This record gives sequence, structure tokens and C-alpha cells, in this order.
Amino acid sequence: MQNPYHRPVMLQECIDALDIKPEGIYLDLTFGGGGHTRMIAEKLAGNGKVFGFDQDPEAAAQAQSIPSQHFQFVAANFRYFSRYLRLYGISKVDGILADLGISSHQIDTAERGFSLRFEGTLDMRMNPQQSNTAQKILNEYTEAALHKILGMYGEVRNARTLAQAIIRHRSMQNIESTQDFKSFLQQYAPKGRENKYFAQVFQALRIEVNEEIKALEEMLIQCPDALKPKGRLVIMSYHSLEDRPVKRFIQTGNFEGNAKKDLYGNPIKPLEAVNRKPILPSATEIDQNPRARSAKLRIAQCLVHTNQHP
Repeated sequence: MQNPYHRPVMLQECIDALDIKPEGIYLDLTFGGGGHTRMIAEKLAGNGKVFGFDQDPEAAAQAQSIPSQHFQFVAANFRYFSRYLRLYGISKVDGILADLGISSHQIDTAERGFSLRFEGTLDMRMNPQQSNTAQKILNEYTEAALHKILGMYGEVRNARTLAQAIIRHRSMQNIESTQDFKSFLQQYAPKGRENKYFAQVFQALRIEVNEEIKALEEMLIQCPDALKPKGRLVIMSYHSLEDRPVKRFIQTGNFEGNAKKDLYGNPIKPLEAVNRKPILPSATEIDQNPRARSAKLRIAQCLVHTNQHP
């Protein structure tokens, strides 16, 4: 039965990609509703263990529904996973899974402010304990900072114009709710493509609020040291800003995409792609779950242990 909290995308493909060993140790760095973690735990035996990471307190409540001896929930952002492995006395793991982006539950909870569809406060925090919010960004960031995040994280074409307009608008009244902001955005959106434009702006704010790209890069850098030789790294992304650093890191061991070579011309990189091209969801899955349509699944395995960050 599907958990109404969140419907996992490409669930079976992710589990297959991990190549689970019954007594292995696995990390689900994006626990969410626990769909992936639950399936991993069911395949474990003996000393097998899966650690589920999530910074959202509502995900912690979902963890109560998995009473498996093979499961441990960790209430933390995945950018800190290495320190928690040390805390639990774990030096190496057999597989790491991350399903990036936002959960169905977060989108569908109006007061979280993630969705265009509902009236709510412009919050967008995945961790309600942190201080920055979308409302704070819109009402306090400088024009230059707004221009930068709208262009970089939302790929908004008229980012400069929109940043200037936000500054003018907030000088008269604060921007507070999702629907007020959506109404304001209407006049700057390309005709016939309003919803895509709104989504780009909301994406930019969400990524900035949660430092998503920075956290992703910090997480990826830790993976080679945490994985056993031939351990699997399985990452699912939903837009190019996420997929690009994942692809580059797997291919080259860095985020610039420049392959480094040793004295003999052999590439120096800690990971090797298992699938040359990303795995995409089936037409049937997209039809059943439209949020799957932009998903890309990349699989890599650890080549050698490295103590040096790329």
C-alpha cells in the first residue's frame, strides 16, 4: 500500500540500483515518507542496517511506522551524514540513496508555503528550525541578491526586471502569502506560460531557503570516503540544477567537470557510472504520478577508497 505522505518515484528501480546485500549497511539520505527505507529494511537480515536521514520533523513522525530492528532514523540534513556515521561507529557503507527535491507531503501542506496551488505563508523551510524563509528573502534581500538567485536557481529570463519589481512592491507593502505573490508575478510572466514561470520563481526561493545545491555538493563530496569498494551511490534528481553536479561528480570527481589524470594519463576519480545515461520513469508511472515526469536516476559505484576530497 502506498504511503499517502509521499509516493516514491521509480521505487523499484532505486532498490534494484542499490544491489542490496542482506547484511549490508545502507543510507537513505532523504527519508521523507519512508518508502525507500521500508523496502531496503525488508531486504536486510542479521546485522544489516539502513539509516534514514531527514531534517523535517514530520518525516520523523513517519519513521515511527517502520518498527524494524534493521532501521535507524537520524533527524538531520544529509549534508552532515558523515558525522552521524562516526557517532554510530560506522566507517563504511554498502550503498547510499538520495531522492532529491521535495516530498508530496511538503507540497500538499498549504501552511508550508511550497505550493502554487494553496494559500499559505511564504515559508518553504524543509527544517522549520532554521531562520531563513521565502518571505524573508523577498522582503529583505538586496536587488542584486534577488537577481542572482532568480537567475541562477530559477533560470528566470527576466530575473533583473523581476528583482527590481519586488524591491518596488515591498517598499509599499510586505510580500507575505503565496497567492499574493502569485498575483504580483502575473504581470511579469510570459503569456501562456504563467504556471511554468511561477514554478521557476518558487523553485529559486525554495533552493535558496534550504541551501539545496550547496548541501547536495557537500553530501556528494563525502560519499566516496563513506562507500566500500563497489558500494553503490544512487541519486534521483528532478531538474538540471541538481542533475548537473551529480553527473559531473560521477564522471570526474569534481563539480567543474574537468577530469584529472595521473602521470600515466589514467583518470583520477573515485566513482564510476553504472548506467551511462540516466534512467527515466516509464510512461505508465508518469501517467499515475505526474511529479515523476522530470526525474532522472543516476547510479555509480565506488572504485577506490580516497582520503582526499576532489
